[in-house]
Amino acid sequence: MPGFEVLYQAAALCLMFPDDDFRTRLPLLREAAPQLREFADHAALTPPRELAAHYVEVFEAEPDHSLYLSAWREAAPTPSEELYRSHGLETTGEEPPDFLPAVLECAARTGDTQLLADHHDGLDLLRVRLTDFGTPYATVLDAVCATLPPTAPER
Repeated sequence: MPGFEVLYQAAALCLMFPDDDFRTRLPLLREAAPQLREFADHAALTPPRELAAHYVEVFEAEPDHSLYLSAWREAAPTPSEELYRSHGLETTGEEPPDFLPAVLECAARTGDTQLLADHHDGLDLLRVRLTDFGTPYATVLDAVCATLPPTAPER
């Protein structure tokens, strides 16, 4: 699945708390990852406080919208700090290593998409929940899920 590094890096930014730094990167994000233009346009037009409040409502107040892979209770392994170190990356300690934006950034920097593929079912479930919730964040998960190989049907 090479070639999705820019999309993964941009998606990681979109799924982080929307601070001032995020807002300054919106024009670049919009051009670099056309798959995320709908979300970038929404974020650019939404007042900063409203966008921040919406992020909190979607990801912090709603437990079914967790951005932590371990919350999805899948059989797939969750990343550890050792995994990041094996790729020459360091975690900041601000978020656990299974924080989806960190996993996306790791995939972007290393080209290793196995963790994303392993958690495709959970990502798809999150995508559906965000769509049902009616949040523009669903388009970010739409773009990420579209890059992953189909999951094998259960027997």
